[in-house]
Amino acid sequence: MMTEYMKSKENSQTKKTIKEQFDAYAVELEINGYIEKPNELLRMIAKMGEVPKTDLETLGLKSVLFSILAESRKKTNGEDSLYDSWLQEALKAEPANERANGLLIASNWKKNRTLLDKLLFPLIRETDNRTAKKKIAEEYIDICEENIDLLEEKIAGLKNGQLTAKRYSDEEMAVKYDKAVQYLSEIQKELIAMLKAAREYEESISGVFHTSTHFQDLKGYLDSISELKAEWDSLFYVQDADVSKQSESPLAQLHSMVGMEEVKTRIDDFYRFLQYQKKRKELGLQSRDEQSLNMVLTGNPGTGKTTLARLLAKIYHELGVLPRDEVLEVDRSQLVGAYLGQTEENVKSIVERALGGVLFIDEAYSLKREGQSGNDYGQTAIDTLVSLMTSQKYAGKFAVILAGYPEEMRQFLDANPGLRSRFPNANHVFLPDYTTEELLMIAERTAAENDYILSDGAATELEARIEKEKVDDTFGNARTVRSIVMDAIFKKGAHAPLEDEEILTFTLLKTEDFQISETKPEVPPEKRLEKLVGLPEIKDEVKALVSFVKMQQIRRHQGLPAVPVQLHSVFTGNPGTGKTTVANIYSELLKETGMLKRGHLIVASRADFVAGYVGQTAIKTKKKIREALGGVLFIDEAYSLLSPSAGDYGKEVVNTLVDEMTKHNENLIVVLAGYPNEMNLLLESNPGLRSRFKKFFHFKDYSNDELIEIIQRYASRFLYSIEGDALSYLKTHLEENTVSGNGRYATNLVDEAIQVQAMRLMSKPGTSYNPQDLTVISMEDMKRAAGKMERGEL
Repeated sequence: MMTEYMKSKENSQTKKTIKEQFDAYAVELEINGYIEKPNELLRMIAKMGEVPKTDLETLGLKSVLFSILAESRKKTNGEDSLYDSWLQEALKAEPANERANGLLIASNWKKNRTLLDKLLFPLIRETDNRTAKKKIAEEYIDICEENIDLLEEKIAGLKNGQLTAKRYSDEEMAVKYDKAVQYLSEIQKELIAMLKAAREYEESISGVFHTSTHFQDLKGYLDSISELKAEWDSLFYVQDADVSKQSESPLAQLHSMVGMEEVKTRIDDFYRFLQYQKKRKELGLQSRDEQSLNMVLTGNPGTGKTTLARLLAKIYHELGVLPRDEVLEVDRSQLVGAYLGQTEENVKSIVERALGGVLFIDEAYSLKREGQSGNDYGQTAIDTLVSLMTSQKYAGKFAVILAGYPEEMRQFLDANPGLRSRFPNANHVFLPDYTTEELLMIAERTAAENDYILSDGAATELEARIEKEKVDDTFGNARTVRSIVMDAIFKKGAHAPLEDEEILTFTLLKTEDFQISETKPEVPPEKRLEKLVGLPEIKDEVKALVSFVKMQQIRRHQGLPAVPVQLHSVFTGNPGTGKTTVANIYSELLKETGMLKRGHLIVASRADFVAGYVGQTAIKTKKKIREALGGVLFIDEAYSLLSPSAGDYGKEVVNTLVDEMTKHNENLIVVLAGYPNEMNLLLESNPGLRSRFKKFFHFKDYSNDELIEIIQRYASRFLYSIEGDALSYLKTHLEENTVSGNGRYATNLVDEAIQVQAMRLMSKPGTSYNPQDLTVISMEDMKRAAGKMERGEL
């Protein structure tokens, strides 16, 4: 609705049209319950920075939104300082705002609650001696005189409040103010009469004759004032009835969390089952095999495993299953000792501390390390824990919750049958990653908890940050989002002008608060591609592919169907033809299009994937793939993955690579590089591999002229130049000899020529060198360098 309103403003429609739209919009606010959506209200207010101030004053829109915002704050947090701020902003924008004034009347009314709290009289007794009675009489006189004048002012203030309530048609509040005026007026009358009685009482005590009549009069006035004060308090009783909120139950806390719908359903079922078991016990029925309280929580970082463990502890305690709701959180370092016998002591000590509550072990699989040596006591920790969980002394007296990554936890439990039997499958709960929409909700809650709000631009920027961060399973989910929001708050506070009186300066997070400055390459990838020597076909292919990717991104943003983008590529060609260089530029270009989140290049070979024993090759391959997520994985001489020798694990690499490419889809681009014929053999070895590579780039050998250009460019990078005779020699040499290595040959030749030049110059000690001597490579330098390369001396 607000979007339509702002569009009408941008289209410069007449004030009358805007007024009509606002009237309809104000109704929408009530109908759609915007009082429950303070974030939306603040965003709407933030958008009004573009509306001319005169229009805002005429429409009163800002005032209405601030007043609704104040009412929303009152409902969730009570009348705190921020509520007062919102209310003042509403009245500042439009003093006659009925809603804001109504809230102010109610707010001011509550402040009258303590008005009579200081109207207290000391205890008066007939049995006191004459001196004590005289002192009390004097105190009564002082209290009466002070409060009679004070009540006169308070009555006048209440009458003004009554008039304001009537002005804004708040009949209910007007009646309360009327009663309050009556009660204070009655108390004032009683105080006036009491003042007279107190003076007479003092005179009677000071005189010769003393009578108890004045004492009884004072007692009567005291009782009357006490009754009136009780009636005064009753005016505020209804307001106080709902002030204190009972703390939410752990199950309610779980359901108030963002997302986790399947988890909530699982825990609901578990909760009802425990209630059912409790009822059976109350009826005298017994269960020979009790339901295990031990749980396995799996999920990526920041998915709520620790929070859920704490809530489970509270649920167990609430149902009477465990006597305490405390959680003892430990990891490997606290369980595993450094010498024989220490681990058993550590585990037993921790179990005893956890008795009656929950023992929570995060990343439990770290206890079992592959290939652990004899002095690693992780297995001892596991064995001791299982033993204590099943012992007569400790069994059923505490619960164990294990947490960690899904795959690692599965392997860990499979490797420990004794441990798995203590954690039934029904008690395995998987916490999925949060969706981007859920993470934005968490971000808004985090901001709201700190009295901040996200503008529309900030929410959009945050969404982009989240998408960029969501590269692999190390993404911290809610933890990462909270960190981003807190960083934005810090950035806001570090740069906000303190002299600014605008309240949104101190509560609105904007786009710039979430932006991070990225270091861009000095030379854009497009220019780097263009500057490469030769490779005309490759350049055209890369440009065409990048243009295609950009167009699909544009179509996607326009709501049009996007053609699936196949970016996995095969680079074929001899060594030194520019394959790695182009792959690097390719990754940067795809990052610029938004296709890749990181745009980095990981260069790998057979040694980075293949392990020496069963089961480790897949793990090693997945680790390297995880390293490349969000960028390009460049596998040089990829055909070396397949070896004809028996027992080789290269085929496992290929199979794992195919699976991971499918799993990560557009989050990973793989480039296979090598000789053409051998590359075909690799692709034919696995149909799944062949089907995933649609783009083929063939890098031709460089011509002699291109090699000379590479040589000159490379030398100029270090401010060297090659004299004319040396260039002539190079042309003849390349025509008469077949050289291998392409660009690699060219750079190696220059490196060697530079060393030869250095030897030549340094062979003449005491010589003074001019700049030309230091920067020119002669024909003799080039001849000697080329000769060394021909003889294989490098």
